[in-house]
Amino acid sequence: MPTAEQLALNDEESRLLQLGLTEWCGPARCTEEFAVAMGFDSVQDLSHRGMSIRGALAGRESLDPMDWARALLATELAFASDVVGSGYEWSTSTGWPDDITVRVLRSVQLKLIRTVGPLIGRGLGTRQVRHAEVLRAGGGPPPSPAW
Repeated sequence: MPTAEQLALNDEESRLLQLGLTEWCGPARCTEEFAVAMGFDSVQDLSHRGMSIRGALAGRESLDPMDWARALLATELAFASDVVGSGYEWSTSTGWPDDITVRVLRSVQLKLIRTVGPLIGRGLGTRQVRHAEVLRAGGGPPPSPAW
């Protein structure tokens, strides 16, 4: 599980991810579907796990690749979307102007793509079939994760 230092994230980049996660406890308005697409189990999980990831980032602790992906997607969506994220209000609620946010975000994206890219379609951006849903549908045990 890599740390921010191992991924070469500087303090500014780590701070941006922390702010992106924090926005979901404030002006950003998530739905269950968006929370799942970002790799969380639910909106409640986004709130709880998001703050746990934020704490790990602040403490420069290691995160598993899925948590790096969650932090990145949560930040991207909070910043860019005016529908469910902070969007237009980002600079007001975070104190970060859009031009600085984009510059730092692009740097973070470049540094994290090798870590988070392999998760696409393997737990990230896909709806995981839950055991209870399979049983209700009359199917067998849930499929094993592809990773």
